[in-house]
Amino acid sequence: MVLSVLGLVLGPSSEAQTAGAPTDQQTTQVPRKALESQAVERLNAWTVGLAGGQLEGAPIRFATEIARVVDDGDNLHVLPIVTRGPVENVEALLYLKGVDAAVINSDALDQFKTLVPNIRQRITYILSLFPSELHIFVRPEIKSLNDLRGKKVNFNTPGTAAAYSGPLIFERLKLDVEKTFIPHQVALQQMRSGQGDMAAVVFVTSKPIDVFLHSKWDPGFKFLPVHFEDFGFYLPSTLTSNDYPDIIPQGQEVETIAVPTILAAFNWPKGSDRYKRVARLTDYLFSRLGTLQEPGFHPKWKDVNLNAKVPGLERFPAAQEWLDSAAATKPAAASSDKSASATSPQPGTAVGPPTPEQVRLFQEFLDWRRQHAR
Repeated sequence: MVLSVLGLVLGPSSEAQTAGAPTDQQTTQVPRKALESQAVERLNAWTVGLAGGQLEGAPIRFATEIARVVDDGDNLHVLPIVTRGPVENVEALLYLKGVDAAVINSDALDQFKTLVPNIRQRITYILSLFPSELHIFVRPEIKSLNDLRGKKVNFNTPGTAAAYSGPLIFERLKLDVEKTFIPHQVALQQMRSGQGDMAAVVFVTSKPIDVFLHSKWDPGFKFLPVHFEDFGFYLPSTLTSNDYPDIIPQGQEVETIAVPTILAAFNWPKGSDRYKRVARLTDYLFSRLGTLQEPGFHPKWKDVNLNAKVPGLERFPAAQEWLDSAAATKPAAASSDKSASATSPQPGTAVGPPTPEQVRLFQEFLDWRRQHAR
């Protein structure tokens, strides 16, 4: 594509000029500018700016892999953008020129509600990428969240998900602790040795975490359960003995919450040029999700469910239309192929939205688990 653009801008070669092409500068200047204008227009027509995150984080990797899979030359060109992180990406999505979509943490929207009261109408979500589970890991003498009051709790270094979401969650829990923001490996060593009065570390990342799989911890070190009545931007989740067999007893689980990391889009007016670009990105991404779930891409792509909802946000209209269309055509496809009902959905295949009965049963399950967790 670059070579074709250069060819248009540079115009005819010297051989062509020798063969009789016009050489008068006044004659060639206007056509050359017109060709350059066409080249620039074509280059920008279907380009989408996607704010990712810091180089060392998962969000920029997701953004880069999206760009690889949906690339279609002049028909779609996604530019992953290295940024300060998923929290700052909300600001980029709202105000930065050239940014059409962004990878953000859903609870980052809380920071902007005062300044941007209608933020839920200005930002929509395309896809829930992966959940980052809250892990509150404590020393043996800590038995409950209340025991952490006034104690030293580490939230990792500034710029991390734990450093942002952790204090927000503790504020909702009305837990007043002595917050520290040092590297987790240092805080964990202080916890292990009993020096420095470090009572807990807070992780907000996808489970399982390597440090709890490959390190031995004395009896009594544990994860604290977190009970939320109103999840807001968060999702209910659990840490299980399958996740951490050396810390959680066999068959048991620890209730917690998860922060959805999502692919968000500015709520462009339907039919506008920017809306059409994001709509094409959505179509390509949803249609090619199976490719992203193959080896060679981030393993969390295998857990992505196109129908997963994000609390507190509306889905980008083109994304919802794609899902509705896929759900409407699925029964017709199944009836034409009797063997389809006996096969399992393949990775990346859109699954129809849950039925009202399924939603009711799931809500009853959540209510039951909260009652029995007390």
